Amino acid sequence: MLEKVFRLNVDYSVPENARKSVMLFAPHTSMMDFVAGKWVMDVMELRVKIMIKKEAFVFPIASWLKSVGGIPVDRRHMTTMPEHVAALIRASDEMCLLICPEGTRKRTDRWKRGFYYIAEKADVPLYLTYIDWKTRRAGIGPEFRITGDFDADLQQIQSFYKGMRGWHKGQFNLE
Repeated sequence: MLEKVFRLNVDYSVPENARKSVMLFAPHTSMMDFVAGKWVMDVMELRVKIMIKKEAFVFPIASWLKSVGGIPVDRRHMTTMPEHVAALIRASDEMCLLICPEGTRKRTDRWKRGFYYIAEKADVPLYLTYIDWKTRRAGIGPEFRITGDFDADLQQIQSFYKGMRGWHKGQFNLE
């Protein structure tokens, strides 16, 4: 069904450690990237959690956002957020946090660092998940163990996504 609706070739392989991890999701240029990505994760039976600005949790969509794994984030407390979310992951037997490192659906040349600090503090693997609308492929890419050198690690992570395209052509900085 998923393949027919979005015309995607999905790799449904779920790595063993993925059920307790941080997953990067890129490119993220539109709500369609989110909808298709969430659907892929659901089909893989991964109950992902997604950080969403708390302002979005209003009636009538607040209960729906929580039901799809939304975690309200107060952006005024971003300095303590990575430690708080890492503690949630450490305390859970199974928690897969899906993060869009771009931090927005708009084109940006700089990725946020929160995903890195969360994975580091939670001591869980980082997985590189993707939907590439250019090749019509989606899935969970390789596991990436962070080294503590953010700049070097980010360079390697971004090399995986190089050339991929989001729903909106030209809005992904690595396209």
